[in-house]
Amino acid sequence: MAKLNQSEVNEHLAALDGWKLDGESITKTFKFKDFSEAWDFMNQVAVIADKELNHHPDWSNAYNQVDIRLTTHDEGGLTDKDFRLAQTANKIASSLD
Repeated sequence: MAKLNQSEVNEHLAALDGWKLDGESITKTFKFKDFSEAWDFMNQVAVIADKELNHHPDWSNAYNQVDIRLTTHDEGGLTDKDFRLAQTANKIASSLD
């Protein structure tokens, strides 16, 4: 998977709700009603990240908040994998509302 150029990154980012560019990564904080819902979100994202995309987020959880940072370490920046996983995370979070 090839690293995206800045124009491609900007185009993909414009289509994502709530994600921000941070150097060679994209980031977003998700907030849920409680710890259980946050953990459910992480479980659902983890299954897809591992089994379907073979791409794993850098993330942390504190009670009802999940912070995600995506980058493709092998490519030294952002690839389509990062944006596909970001879209997946947004979709899962929306289903939990």
